[in-house]
Amino acid sequence: MIDFVEELEWRGMIHTVMPGTKEQLQKELTSAYVGIDPTADSLHIGHLVGVMMLKHFQRAGHRPIALIGGATGMIGDPSGKSQERNLLNEETLRHNQDCIKEQLSRFLDFITETPNKALLVNNYDWMKEISFLAFIRDIGKHITVNYMMAKDSVKKRISGEASDGMSFTEFTYQLVQGYDFLHLYENFNCKLQMGGSDQWGNITTGTELIRRKVGGEAFAMTCPLITKADGGKFGKTESGNVWLDKKYTSPYKFYQFWLNVSDEDAEKYIKIFTFLSKDAIETLVSEQKEAPHLRPLQKALAKEVTCMVHSEDDYNAAVEASAILFGNATSEALRKLDEETLLSVFDGVPQFEIDQNKFAAGIKAIDLFTENASVFPSKGEMRKMLQANGFSLNKEKFTDAEAIINKDFLINGKYILAQKGKKNYFLLIVK
Repeated sequence: MIDFVEELEWRGMIHTVMPGTKEQLQKELTSAYVGIDPTADSLHIGHLVGVMMLKHFQRAGHRPIALIGGATGMIGDPSGKSQERNLLNEETLRHNQDCIKEQLSRFLDFITETPNKALLVNNYDWMKEISFLAFIRDIGKHITVNYMMAKDSVKKRISGEASDGMSFTEFTYQLVQGYDFLHLYENFNCKLQMGGSDQWGNITTGTELIRRKVGGEAFAMTCPLITKADGGKFGKTESGNVWLDKKYTSPYKFYQFWLNVSDEDAEKYIKIFTFLSKDAIETLVSEQKEAPHLRPLQKALAKEVTCMVHSEDDYNAAVEASAILFGNATSEALRKLDEETLLSVFDGVPQFEIDQNKFAAGIKAIDLFTENASVFPSKGEMRKMLQANGFSLNKEKFTDAEAIINKDFLINGKYILAQKGKKNYFLLIVK
């Protein structure tokens, strides 16, 4: 059985841990929870750290609880935010909860009947029954305004120059989250809450509420907020979040995200986002230092995370797709790509829409690639490149400017991939 705290320490996943936490986990099987924001129907990689903590917790023999913040999602957490978030209705929250549980099932065991079987709860289920009067009478009286005002998340928001202040709704957030911890403590014997370092104030409000209201002892642990070596925000790309659901971020783009992280970030991320052993990671780090151009760290990271979040088949398809764009892949490999992956691979390359009627009788290559799609600025330029053997169609060398291009050339019945030299791609889309 692994030691949970020691495992997270060497992986760089502990920012602050309350005294007595390690002793509690060594003493008995313990339940711990992580709160998950349900404002979308998919997790993104920013959620992965908390999910990995829960997974490590279950591997260490303890019981992980994933708390979907249905009620708190209706309020909005002020921690680290400069504005209130959009509030959701119950129907949307329930849909998001179902989708999130399906994703969590790839990491946590919710099925096996063991003492440390994972549990999913939604704080809306208990918060919706509590009246405002009951809440301020039974919960609010235990925590002073002075205590709440001392929290960094509150102080930063109130004193920030760009801030419009903080609404009462947001100010009470830490009490609502603290009540979650109390509820889980009383109903599920949950003694530990985990989260990002920006959650320390909210988490310790919960431990304080448990102490003051029921005389119980509870614990807190946070992980560092993940950053990039260049100071950029982790998990963000030009097109937005990197999602776990393939309908928002394709497995190819997901794989490429991890493959393209810096050497410094790869060494940090491989400890946090994979379950590779310490020895295996140290070996990869050594290999990276000896031959950084081969990027063994990034390759191992991309493989482990893509297989874990998606599947080995998705990983293999992403590798093949990468070879098409960056390597010497064949026409056969190109034709094996599904339409979604093909469009994902060639997202951002120049695209031309061509009328399908032109392909019924066929069209000369010299006309197609100059007049209908400006792959070449002139027919003379095209002939010169074809003579130099520098042009490919669908990953096969193409040298006959007068050849007729017809429907037989179409990939998936609607695409032609033109390539000038090694790196200049053009996608023709037949409509």
